Amino acid sequence: MPPSPTTATAEGAAGQFSDVTRSDASLRGFLHGLPGVDQVGADARAAALGTRSIKTTAKAYALDLAIRMVDLTTLEGQDTHGKVRALAAKAMRPDPSDPTCPATAAVCVYPDMVATAKEVLGDSGVHVAAVATAFPSGRAALDIKLADTRDAVEAGADEIDMVIDRGAFLSGRYLQVFEEIVAVREACARPDGSSAHLKVIFETGELQTYDNVRRASWLAMMAGGHFIKTSTGKVQPAATLPVTMVMLQAVRDFRETTGQMVGVKPAGGIRTAKDAIKYLVLVNEVAGPDWLDPDWFRFGASTLLNELLMQRTKMTTGRYSGPDYFTLD
Repeated sequence: MPPSPTTATAEGAAGQFSDVTRSDASLRGFLHGLPGVDQVGADARAAALGTRSIKTTAKAYALDLAIRMVDLTTLEGQDTHGKVRALAAKAMRPDPSDPTCPATAAVCVYPDMVATAKEVLGDSGVHVAAVATAFPSGRAALDIKLADTRDAVEAGADEIDMVIDRGAFLSGRYLQVFEEIVAVREACARPDGSSAHLKVIFETGELQTYDNVRRASWLAMMAGGHFIKTSTGKVQPAATLPVTMVMLQAVRDFRETTGQMVGVKPAGGIRTAKDAIKYLVLVNEVAGPDWLDPDWFRFGASTLLNELLMQRTKMTTGRYSGPDYFTLD
C-alpha cells in the first residue's frame, strides 16, 4: 500500500504540527478550535446520500471495487492456523470458479497468526494486517503495546491496526494519545528502512459525539497515521454512515491543509452489498474520487465478502446463489 507520490509522507505530519503538539494545552486548544459538527445535519446528509442509486454498469464496477477494498478479517479467540490459511486462500481467490473476480486488499488477523497468513499470501499482493496494542481494549502499558507491534512487523505484517486509549482521549489527555500513536508508528519500522502502514482505530461507539470523532481524526493524522479506522468490531455501534462521513470530511480537510492524504476504514456492522455501495457513494461525494481506491479506503469485515460475491454472481449469471455457494468466513 504505497503512499501516493504526490502526497507528503505520514511521518512528516508530526513535524508539520510540532508547535501545536508541544503541550497538552496547545493541542487541546487546536482540537477544540476545530469547527463543530452539526449532528442533525450530519445525520440528515448521510441519510440522503444513502438513498442514492447507481446504474447497473456502475454497480458491477462498484461490487468489484468493494471486493478489492475488503480487509478480510478473523479476530476470534477460537482462530486456528487452519482457519487463517483458508481465509488467506479465499482472499487471493474469492471466487475460485471465476478468475475475473478480484482479490481482497488484505487479511486482518491477530499478531500470532501473521506468519501463517504471510506464508499463504506470499507475494500475491494481498496484504497482511495485524491488530496490535492490546486490541481491542487498548488497556496495556506502552512498552507492551510497542512489543506487540514490533512482533507483528517482524512476523511480516504489512499493516498494523492499533487502538487508541479511549480513556485518555475522553479525559482530555490528548498529548498522551498523540505520543502513543507516534511511538507505535515508529515501532512499525523495519530494518531495511521501510515501514508497515499504521491504521489508527478510534472505537467511535465509545467516543460519544461527532465532535470527538473529528478531534480523534485530526489527532491521529497529525501523529502520522496512514489510515483512520472507526472501530474494532467488538463494540456497538461500530461503523455508521454519519461517523464515516465525519472522518471523510476530516481527511479531505487535512489534505487541503497539509497536502497529505490519509485513508479511511469503516469496520464492524457492514454486511451487505447495498451497504458497501452506500459507503462508496459517501466516499465519492464527501472526500472525492481520489479515495475510491484500496490504498485509501477499506472495509473491515468478515461476512461482507460473501454478500458481494453473491451479488456479483447474480449480475454475471442472472442467478442468485445462496450463501452456501461460497465458503464461510
